[in-house]
Amino acid sequence: MDNIEVKTKISDLNIQKNLLKQEIINAKPFLKWAGGKSQLLNELGKRLPSYILTNRNIDSYIEPFVGGGAVFFYLKSKYFIKRSFLFDINRELIISYKVIQNDPTELINKLYEIEDIYLKKSKEERKQFYYEIRNIYNRQMHDFDYKNYNEEWIERAVYLFFLNKTCYNGLFRQNKKGEFNVPYGRYKNPTICDEKNIIEVNKALKNTEIFCDDFTKSEEFIEKDSLVYLDPPYRPLSTTSSFTSYDKEGFSDVDQKRLADFFEKMDKRGAYLILSNSDPKNENPEDDFFDELYFKYNIERVPAKRFINCDASKRGKINELIIRNYL
Repeated sequence: MDNIEVKTKISDLNIQKNLLKQEIINAKPFLKWAGGKSQLLNELGKRLPSYILTNRNIDSYIEPFVGGGAVFFYLKSKYFIKRSFLFDINRELIISYKVIQNDPTELINKLYEIEDIYLKKSKEERKQFYYEIRNIYNRQMHDFDYKNYNEEWIERAVYLFFLNKTCYNGLFRQNKKGEFNVPYGRYKNPTICDEKNIIEVNKALKNTEIFCDDFTKSEEFIEKDSLVYLDPPYRPLSTTSSFTSYDKEGFSDVDQKRLADFFEKMDKRGAYLILSNSDPKNENPEDDFFDELYFKYNIERVPAKRFINCDASKRGKINELIIRNYL
């Protein structure tokens, strides 16, 4: 027992040393998240305002739909961001961001524990363990304190990491009750605890405020010359799309129109705005939904790949939209 305690203290010390290193930030999304922007980073990077590309500084960055955070982490690795404000309506996701920001060492230790337990099990035992954790996670939701940060947030983040790394296709999906409902994934040796990346994410979240709220609440922090990246839940590419809601609340065409109004309002405030979304013309060349909503702005279509689809044959090259209020 004494040896275990000594090892734990040494491990904690090493984690703390890494957290204090002021090296270049090299964080990446810590969860696999539907709609992640990793594949669009170069396209988005080329389209940043010219003053940012020249000066390498961003005074104020706001992301009203942070999701997996690919764009935020990309910017943190290449530019100095003085202040960041991240929003998402998904409370489970925000819990994980807050835990990495506040208690990375405790999170890492607990993830190593659950990873060790899981990897020692047989195939059938792993499957049973997965569904046991999923049931605990869903039951916990009903009387969980989502408003006040406490020790239980660490445990809940551990469960989400575990489920995300071991579920089918690494998805996050909720039913209308808000329950996580993705089946078991059968990965041979999943990395449940990526210690190095958690440490990098913790560094990236310095000077960052994180909120669980509707995108409109970010208005409070948007001012002239702020950089705002808007990545809403994508509009389904077809009426038969079966995987369209990554949060129990969903995001309808009415919400898309609310967002367009918000975009125009923030444009008048003098912020630099970049928005991405699916291109409905992939399925219907006559569908001008976004072209009409954002007709005043710079609309570009860029090639991308669709990775998440229940039908593997429908994963492939498509166009996505990048919309800006500047050239």
